[in-house]
Parts: sequence; C-alpha cells; structure tokens
Amino acid sequence: MTKVTTDFNDRTIEYEQLLIDFKTLLKKNSLKFTIQREVILETLYKSDEHLTPESLHHLIQEKFPDLKTGIATVYRTLSLLEDSNMVTSLSFGAQGKKYELGAKNHHDHLICTECGSITEFVDEQIEDRQHHIADELGFIMKDHSMQIYGICSSCQSK
Repeated sequence: MTKVTTDFNDRTIEYEQLLIDFKTLLKKNSLKFTIQREVILETLYKSDEHLTPESLHHLIQEKFPDLKTGIATVYRTLSLLEDSNMVTSLSFGAQGKKYELGAKNHHDHLICTECGSITEFVDEQIEDRQHHIADELGFIMKDHSMQIYGICSSCQSK
C-alpha cells in the first residue's frame, strides 16, 4: 500500500522569481505592472487556500484597506495568470471557480460537495497507473488533473 501525501504548502518557485515571470508576462501582453496586480499575485502566493475571486478580493481589502483594487482587476488578473499557467482553477459549476498558484508540486483534489472544502493529495500508485495507461495506449502525457467529488469526513459526521 502506498502512502498518500497531503502536505503541499511548499512552493516550487521563490516569490522573487515568480514576480519576475509575472512582470515579463505583463510586458508581453502590453499591460502595466501595478501594485494592485502585485498584491493579487503575492496574496495567491502566500495563501494555502483555494480562493474564489471574491474571497481573494476580500483578503486584499482586509490586508490593504487603502489600496483601491476592484473586483474586475482581480478577475482580469486571474484570467491572465490562468491563461499563462501561473495559476490553476477548479470549477464549481454555477458557484464559479477557485484558484491556486501553480507553483506547487503536482497533486490531485478531493472536493466536498456539501461544504466545498478541498483536500490536496498525491498517491504514487495512482500516478504510476496513469502513466502506465498512457504508455500502454501510446499516449504522451503532458499533464493531468484529477478531482474526486464526494462528502468529507466533517460533513459525514454532522
């Protein structure tokens, strides 16, 4: 039996390098580097949570009350970051998306359909099996994601 890992707080990139990459991305898209955009990136980097645009906006307003950061800026910046693979999102249908910084090691997600909690995990046996299936079918896997939907232990005990 393999060990399931659930600790993904370590980042695969230092913030300074992420910021350089972000500035390069903005320049390529003829967009200005602003303090609001930097705060969005920094807040995502420091968060261990999967954030909705609204919760990200709320965190920024709490942390930087004097900084005028509109929700539209948050949405546009998240869209740009997602298009460039700097952030990834999980879709919750009509409830929208939750975002996380892409600067983590590969992992999959358990998503509670009752409370919306997300547990990150990796199981090497599952990973090996996915690679084996791709190889068997002559498929070159570039990336993959897996989300398992169900009811978490907290909601089961209510």
